[in-house]
Amino acid sequence: MLTFQDHFRQAGRWHRRQFLRAGALALGGMTMEDQFAVRAAAAGADSPLKDRSVIFLFMHGGPSQFETFDPKMDAPSHIRSTTGEIKTTLPGITFGSTLPRLARLAHKFSIVRSFATGDGNHDIKPLVGADTLRANMGSLYSSVAGPSRVDTAMPTNVALFPRSVDPAAKAAVTEFGNFEATGELSRTFAPFVPGAGADLQQDMRLNLPEGRFHDRRALLGALDNWKRWADGSDTVAGFNGFQQQAFDALHRGVFDAFDLSREDPRLLERYDTAPLLPRSRISEKWKNIDHYATNALTLGRQLLLARRLCERGAGFVTVTTSFIWDMHADVNNAPMTTGMEYVGAPFDHAVSAFIEDVEARGLSDKILLVCCGEMGRTPAINKDGGRDHWGNLAPLLLYGGGLKMGQVIGQSSRDGGEPASQPVTTKDLIATIMHSLLDIGKVRLMPGIPPRVLEAMTKGEPIHGLV
Repeated sequence: MLTFQDHFRQAGRWHRRQFLRAGALALGGMTMEDQFAVRAAAAGADSPLKDRSVIFLFMHGGPSQFETFDPKMDAPSHIRSTTGEIKTTLPGITFGSTLPRLARLAHKFSIVRSFATGDGNHDIKPLVGADTLRANMGSLYSSVAGPSRVDTAMPTNVALFPRSVDPAAKAAVTEFGNFEATGELSRTFAPFVPGAGADLQQDMRLNLPEGRFHDRRALLGALDNWKRWADGSDTVAGFNGFQQQAFDALHRGVFDAFDLSREDPRLLERYDTAPLLPRSRISEKWKNIDHYATNALTLGRQLLLARRLCERGAGFVTVTTSFIWDMHADVNNAPMTTGMEYVGAPFDHAVSAFIEDVEARGLSDKILLVCCGEMGRTPAINKDGGRDHWGNLAPLLLYGGGLKMGQVIGQSSRDGGEPASQPVTTKDLIATIMHSLLDIGKVRLMPGIPPRVLEAMTKGEPIHGLV
């Protein structure tokens, strides 16, 4: 929530929080380091920022490589995809049968069949983990780009949970990791979380009557008063110019980016995954049933909102639903066949709608979509029809971002349990993403970038064949 108040002097003191709450902009608490990052983002030809955004769709719980992009139908029955396979537009390549729309678009994106996250633990790597300095990967980006765009005031790092599009949605699971973590970095670079309900991050609505917002003199007068309160503090050095740019940009429509009602109803319908919720089976009593339902109800709208934010300057957008790709076939989780009905069908619909939308808008070089989870699933199906944790191989999809599409990178072993060629690690995925977003050569020359940040961005190698 961004709130302006006319009366904010209490007990003889100017209270910054009574005047301005700006979750996305963090305008009232910028350090000199933050200001440098903002200036770097606006440095024109000298800027390390590429005209590109990343949407990281985190498949929380550990998706199966077999039932998604590597069915292994020539393997024994206890290994091969439980949902069968479907032909794709790539010769000789098949996907799991619950992904028919993506199969028809396979020439538009690339699959990595040799990606390994390194362990089978439930956490939120590679998005947040040791390789990202325990920070959300978007925070690494924001440490270079600054917390918000100078020209649009859009947050550079955003996280979209189900409640970002539906206040009644089931809360995101956080027991396995904090999606908003900044680890070794400043909290200034934390993701902005619309709809989170937290202080400074409630939503993106103005609580100021329209007439007063247009009253530039009154608004700037209030800014001047607050500046006098903070005069002499190094946390607001350079405040007037940046604040003025931010307010101008906000008035040009940054808030509209978060308002899905402004989209064409026909496009909203194309993204809508709610009809895919198999209501006839909703009575099944796995503990995760509510999370399966939330995924179906919100995933499409989350991806649509992510696209809107990227169009308006967000550099890194995390999208996650809930803890749903865990399919042990136990009291908590569905077996593979039913689980893929609950999870695979909405994923197929939402991601394909996103790709078609981005293609139609001519944005395929501007937006990179990354889809993966924290691990894959075991080659052997367990006795109850599920698959268990597996860190030696995991599915990975990449679309757009100026990378080479329409191919399969690497191969898996016969049993689908480990890379057989061109192994790709989480470090390599991070390097691929950061090279897509940034001119790393220019980042190396920037003063003030901590060596540990640069090392996290470059420790791996961009995935060969994509760049």
